[in-house]
Amino acid sequence: MPKIDLAAIEQTNRTGYPAEFAEAVAGRWVRKLGPATGLSEFGVSHVVLNPGAASSQRHWHEDEDEFVVMLSGEAVLVDDSGRMPMRAGDMASFPKGDGNGHHLVNESGEDCVFLAVGRVPQGRAHYPDIDLIWSGEAYHRKDGSRF
Repeated sequence: MPKIDLAAIEQTNRTGYPAEFAEAVAGRWVRKLGPATGLSEFGVSHVVLNPGAASSQRHWHEDEDEFVVMLSGEAVLVDDSGRMPMRAGDMASFPKGDGNGHHLVNESGEDCVFLAVGRVPQGRAHYPDIDLIWSGEAYHRKDGSRF
């Protein structure tokens, strides 16, 4: 049956970020719906941000489109253009290679929930606010040194 039992899918707050950049996402809880439901061409994650948590460090991908749909609560979309409130029903699109660093931050007093659609990035991701680059295989500093 195609209806998804969300409670049956593991919810984690793991991150691959180096320790010095991980705190921002400590209150981010993710259920990866794609692998759990047999999707292979794209990923879908159900994300809960606790108050004060960010979806990620602000970033952009060379080779991955991203799409977000807010389901409940409120977050602030922070990108190169500034800050934009995102509420239930709002959507945002982040085309690959556009260079617009973005993330969502929950500045409210309640959890917010959204769906993130994309795929596992295989190429570079850039983090304009911090000394971090994803090479497609590992995180590095901008000078190329490894963590």
